[in-house]
Amino acid sequence: MKKLQTTKTFTLVILLFLANSVSLMAQEQSAAPASPSFTLDANSVLIFAIALLAMVIGVLGYTLIASLDLYKKRKNNKNTTGQVVKSLLVGFLSLGALQVFGQDGSEAAAPVTGSFSDVHIFRFLLFGIITLELITIFVLVYWIRFFTGIEELQREKGFERKTKLKDASSWWSRVNKMKPMEEEASLDVGHSYDGIKELDNVTPPWFTIAFIASIIFGIGYLWHYHVSKAGPNQYEEYEIAVTKANLEKEAYMKLKGDAINENTVTMLDAAGIDAGKALYTSNCSACHGNAGQGGVGPNLTDDYWLHGGSIGDVFKTIKLGVVEKGMMSWKDVFSAEQIAQLASYIKSTHGSKPAGAKEPQGELYKETPKTENAEQAKADTTQTAKL
Repeated sequence: MKKLQTTKTFTLVILLFLANSVSLMAQEQSAAPASPSFTLDANSVLIFAIALLAMVIGVLGYTLIASLDLYKKRKNNKNTTGQVVKSLLVGFLSLGALQVFGQDGSEAAAPVTGSFSDVHIFRFLLFGIITLELITIFVLVYWIRFFTGIEELQREKGFERKTKLKDASSWWSRVNKMKPMEEEASLDVGHSYDGIKELDNVTPPWFTIAFIASIIFGIGYLWHYHVSKAGPNQYEEYEIAVTKANLEKEAYMKLKGDAINENTVTMLDAAGIDAGKALYTSNCSACHGNAGQGGVGPNLTDDYWLHGGSIGDVFKTIKLGVVEKGMMSWKDVFSAEQIAQLASYIKSTHGSKPAGAKEPQGELYKETPKTENAEQAKADTTQTAKL
């Protein structure tokens, strides 16, 4: 009977609270000017939120009643339930009184006109009701957690966690052979300066183990790389890498050299000439001018050549260089294909007559028609066979 009476009382308080809120909202809404159609404004949203929170409060109130019964069975304490119910009743009645106070305040403020209108007062009242409902929900959740034992369980877990951390701290102290502050006097070596005492603390074992391990590793490293020469050190690894790269480059250059050389090179197309121009501008223009007009080196656009004017001769000159005159060998820099591109570009500048061209040097060279060249090559081959 007592449980039933408590349940009825508690439910009645919740219903009174909800009814009071709904009636207050209805009064304020009726005081507002009627609109011809329904519009979803801010007040409507707030009223909906109030109704939704009121439903949540009702569900939590029912859950709280069940948690009270569970708490009474666990603790076998009837007085506690009555005291809690009384406190909750006082809380709900206080909320109801605040709403009534808010209602009276709104009625008193109704005649106010100007920028702060009745609509604003009504909206502030709605916010106040929502705030009170949220506070009620937090209170109900707290008491539900308390009566169901969740709060007690969390406290027990917190105590266990602190105990574990304390045990871990003690374990760390034992491993590092640390002594408590009470035994500090036994560690004092007698040296003190400006209130700072020198203590003879033991070196942590983990530090000692790591230090010895680093020494052993250093001895092994020294023996492996510098004494027994079982593996290359960093300098030897660098030399090996450079040598390997040079061998690969030499093999590539040799392969390309067999494909294109001074005897097999031919004039390239426009794309090859453009590639040769880019190479010439980056590497040759400093000595021969940006247009081949000459500078430190000879003019490359006239009919006179120091080392032959055929494309094969130009290819050979670029490939081997003319060291005694300051021209380096480019065979280790450019591939055979790139040298062919350079030679084709240089031959394409013949007769361009650039401004500031250097005076001719070397011997006159005239291009021989291809048919004449072919016949001469055939004659040379025949003469060689007879010999």
